[in-house]
Amino acid sequence: MTSSHPSSRLALTVKEWDALFAMATCKRFADHTPEQVVATLAQESVYIASTSSMYRVLRRRNAMAHRSESRKPSATRESTEMIVTGPNQVWAWDITWLKTPVRGIFLYAYTVIDLFDRTIEGWCIETYESEGLSTLLFARITRDMKVAPQILMADNGHPMRGMTLAVFLDSLFIRRNYSLPRCSNDNAFIGSWHKTLKYSGEYPRMFENIEVARIWYADFVNWYNKCHRHSVLAYVTPMQARPGEAERLFSERNKTILAGNPLRWSTDRTRTYALPEVKTTFIGH
Repeated sequence: MTSSHPSSRLALTVKEWDALFAMATCKRFADHTPEQVVATLAQESVYIASTSSMYRVLRRRNAMAHRSESRKPSATRESTEMIVTGPNQVWAWDITWLKTPVRGIFLYAYTVIDLFDRTIEGWCIETYESEGLSTLLFARITRDMKVAPQILMADNGHPMRGMTLAVFLDSLFIRRNYSLPRCSNDNAFIGSWHKTLKYSGEYPRMFENIEVARIWYADFVNWYNKCHRHSVLAYVTPMQARPGEAERLFSERNKTILAGNPLRWSTDRTRTYALPEVKTTFIGH
């Protein structure tokens, strides 16, 4: 069957369409728009077809998406490396799921941790996630402790970025630092807490109800804050890492080590205890 609309003698041939497509998708022009491709080639005294023809061939061959192997360029936000030197400078928080006996039904544990000494500053367990519950949690923590952090780190979920919570945090002049997209370890401090929680030998496979979950969680947080000798805290507990107590404990340990058998130790190689420097990258909201 022949077309009722004969092709124009000015129309591109199949070979010309192929050449145009090859040019538009070659490595050199993978990040260029058709307008940029045509302009660049024209600057080099090369002309294959118009911009509209290039768009047409890309649409016909489903190649209108970003053509390079790299991701589309996105606006970057200025970042600043921050050294955490004391409690209540930077907090991090997140929500983790707790299994129940009913398949597909979970409880939700909200937890806030201090980056300086890994102290769990507050928590709650609820039956659902919401920015309203998040706001109530931070209102309770800041009221009871009579202090607010300078910076709060969080992921990008709605309970973390909701307007109700944002207004409350702004009222306390708390700056926010959200995880970067597709960066699984950007909120690593709270992630480390969840690993300690769920890999504990005492962690239940599931929680019968919310009351049982809250009792167990309260006991675990108390143990973690007061008894867990944290490896990144040079084996003192989070509560001992608060200023003053850790220095005293480290001094006693270091004296014992150096006095044990001084002939065995080279002073420049002797292991001594001290709190590590905590660094985080602040990008802001």
